[in-house]
Amino acid sequence: MNFISSTEVAKKWNMTDRAVRKYCADGRIQGAFLTGKTWNIPSDALPPERKNKSKYSDSLLLNALKEERDKKHKGGIYHKLQVNLTYNTNHIEGSKLTEDQTRRIFETNTIGAEDRDVSVDDIIETANHFRCIDYVIDNAKKTLSESMIKTLHLMLKGGTTDSTKPWFKVGGYKLKPNEVGGGATSHPDNVEADMKALLQEYNSKEKINIEDIVDFHYRFEKIHPFQDGNGRVGRLIILKECLAHNVIPFIIEEEYKWYYYRGLSEWMNDRRFLMDTCLAAQDKFKEWLKYFVLT
Repeated sequence: MNFISSTEVAKKWNMTDRAVRKYCADGRIQGAFLTGKTWNIPSDALPPERKNKSKYSDSLLLNALKEERDKKHKGGIYHKLQVNLTYNTNHIEGSKLTEDQTRRIFETNTIGAEDRDVSVDDIIETANHFRCIDYVIDNAKKTLSESMIKTLHLMLKGGTTDSTKPWFKVGGYKLKPNEVGGGATSHPDNVEADMKALLQEYNSKEKINIEDIVDFHYRFEKIHPFQDGNGRVGRLIILKECLAHNVIPFIIEEEYKWYYYRGLSEWMNDRRFLMDTCLAAQDKFKEWLKYFVLT
């Protein structure tokens, strides 16, 4: 019997060498054995079946997120998504927590001593955002609805200073007019009708792709249905819809927020600005998927 290396098999099967070596280590390639640090694989070996058959869904990524969360697995894609998305989406909105502090809150429910003051609301909203991501994962395959969007806002802003203000409706649409980027948004009297129209148009699409998701995000932010928290809820919706429609997710990192803002402001004139930013972010997520062997 002839044997070939994992690198040769990876090329033959059109996958990464890392994935092939993991299959070997997991005993999923019959006849493969290790000599030193080199895997010897029968030249006629067949690729193992993907572990798509799961009690959760037909999505490899969604399965991994649910399984790692349920098993309290650390250091995987679920852990990375929670910390990275929460840190960046909060920082875009002005949170002063560092990425390390965000990670500590997620991992140990502590924050650690720092030389500078930390806002209690930043801590609460960080912990709340972790719960929002779990809600998105649990409801990923459900049709996007007003109730779901309001629930995300309620979870995100619950227990914050804003929740004590009589004019701030946590989990409800805004009572006072607001602006975004210096531009007008939907008047409070029109928000409910505007949201219903947006969701009806979006949910009527036969097939939803990344540009549809980004377009929904622009229109949602233009309505700006809540008094505050619209950006974070909007980006949680992006994650939910990517998982719903098997689109590789993307996270807008804080360092690219000005490209993101420019893309939103120019969307109706030229979609390329925002699409380029989102596609670049998606490329980074693809690298995560390769690293965690989820492609």
